[in-house]
Amino acid sequence: MTLIKICGIQDPATVTVLNQYQPDFVGFVFAPSRRQVSFERALELRQLLDPAIQTVGVFVNAEFDNMLELVQAGVISHVQLHGDEDENLVKRLQAAGAKVIQVRHQIADSHPTTADLIMYDGGAGTATRLDWQPFERAQQPQILAGGLTPENVGRALQATQADGVDVSSGVETTGEKDPQKIAEFITTVRAMEEEQ
Repeated sequence: MTLIKICGIQDPATVTVLNQYQPDFVGFVFAPSRRQVSFERALELRQLLDPAIQTVGVFVNAEFDNMLELVQAGVISHVQLHGDEDENLVKRLQAAGAKVIQVRHQIADSHPTTADLIMYDGGAGTATRLDWQPFERAQQPQILAGGLTPENVGRALQATQADGVDVSSGVETTGEKDPQKIAEFITTVRAMEEEQ
């Protein structure tokens, strides 16, 4: 099954749509961004979210203790590392009970990692698209991000053979999460699975 992550969640109305369409992951942004949420807001949204949906915290060079606090509080189960974090931090987070998503900014980056998932992202929430090409196989699931929309996600999956997709701005209208676009994105990916 193709993994689906909807990132940059900030409000209860969006959570209602997510509970209906059931992506695999929902992302809370804790790094400086227009989508950034506080610990308290993320906790509130986690409590409203279907427990079956896994939650991801997005960080850029954050303090270990800050990330760990969110994991231990049950706000997030996965830590997504977007900065210059090293393999030692990946292992420390895993030892503390977190799953780790290691972000890379080009598909050709094949440095080994013990992270639980690898994400290839063209632009960290800026909708910058990577040059779609087939992923080299890795031990971990590989997720494509950057510039994805309901209109192009099918082509992106066919071109890269990714194990999953991540979207934020591609399901927004005028900077706000759009329920119809979220529904279209998820149903498009799920429909592709049924055809295979």
